Amino acid sequence: MFAQIMIAVFGVTAVWLTQQSNQDLKRYACFFGLLGQPFWVYATYSTEQWGMFILTLCYTYAWYIGLWNTWVAPKK
Repeated sequence: MFAQIMIAVFGVTAVWLTQQSNQDLKRYACFFGLLGQPFWVYATYSTEQWGMFILTLCYTYAWYIGLWNTWVAPKK
């Protein structure tokens, strides 16, 4: 139950942030997206939902790309 609550909190927050017109807020979406991923991994692994588990790894990679592009990569 705890994992489901964390998935909902972090997931909704991440999606909400992606839709903000304020770029300073929008750039935090990847943090919240990544914070939810361990709960997704736990939930899908522990219930042996292998298709969802693989999808979770894809989402983790996508949120990582957002983190890289928004916070780490040098600005051009």
